[in-house]
Amino acid sequence: MNYLVTGSAGFIGSKVTELLLAEGHRVFGIDNLNDYYDVRLKDYRLAGLLMDKDWLSRSSVQKSAFSGKGRLAHGDFLFESVDLEDLFRLDQLFSEFSFDGVINLAARAGVRFSMENPHIYMSTNAVGTLNLLECMRKYGVKKQVLASTSSLYAGQQMPFTEDLAVNTPLSPYAASKKAAELMAYSYHKLYGLDITVVRYFTVFGPAGRPDMSIFRFIKWIDEEKPLELFGDGSQSRDFTYVDDIARGTVLALKEVGYEIINLGGGRNPITLQQVIKWLEDRLGKRAIIQGKPFHIADIKETWADITKAREILGWVPRISPEEGFARSVNWYLANRDLVQSIQL
Repeated sequence: MNYLVTGSAGFIGSKVTELLLAEGHRVFGIDNLNDYYDVRLKDYRLAGLLMDKDWLSRSSVQKSAFSGKGRLAHGDFLFESVDLEDLFRLDQLFSEFSFDGVINLAARAGVRFSMENPHIYMSTNAVGTLNLLECMRKYGVKKQVLASTSSLYAGQQMPFTEDLAVNTPLSPYAASKKAAELMAYSYHKLYGLDITVVRYFTVFGPAGRPDMSIFRFIKWIDEEKPLELFGDGSQSRDFTYVDDIARGTVLALKEVGYEIINLGGGRNPITLQQVIKWLEDRLGKRAIIQGKPFHIADIKETWADITKAREILGWVPRISPEEGFARSVNWYLANRDLVQSIQL
């Protein structure tokens, strides 16, 4: 099959691309390689897909080694730096390739940053999704997997089920993802597009985003720097390892009509205090805690009901949080020189 993966240099997007290639599919990956976080991490992931061993000498904090290079290729993987907001360029790609499906992972992420830059969240997450849906309608591409977020469940009763009303988002990020879900539903009803919305729960793993807690906690503990902890650490998350998320995302290419499906750990939530303890034990160092006020836009707890994922996709997570944290620390230790230079 021939798939378009948006956000293919991202944390989840690169893993999804890797899995699709391993299954023998062809992947056209796009990513705008923005500098929301240190682009050297995006380059690291992309270099692995393109088998580029010299990328680091060309990469910098704000300039990707792969931006402005035109179309790049390795085996069945093609890559081009394209922005979802560029409808003209997207239209050209859809006219050139006969995509069998789209996995839409490109997004502006991060709850707190969305309050500082709300317009770009709406333009990328909502309008960008609309651009893809329009191209799919025009060129007869029927399938999209749309990445969404557990942030929509703020204020709901746990465990979170997909039929809960999620009409009170606490951040522009969550609101923009809700808008994308609704637009996708409209195109399903109007034009018969087959849409699987996957709501992710606290994804973590090697080469993760540096604005997320696990990456930061490991780096701060190892470097013996103060660990910024919002609240007292009693808040808990349904941590889900990135390889499990990628596998569930690929399984979501199944024909479903229109479905919203949680992809999460599906177990009792784990407190940040417990996570810090596990990381301390793995690194053999103690964290220096620097407490900060709990933010109104943060969710106190998340806990996914994954019944639909199990029944519709045959998916359950395979990697325990403990194993996932160990793998994350091992990756950090193997890539310490790179990670120590990454700006948080």
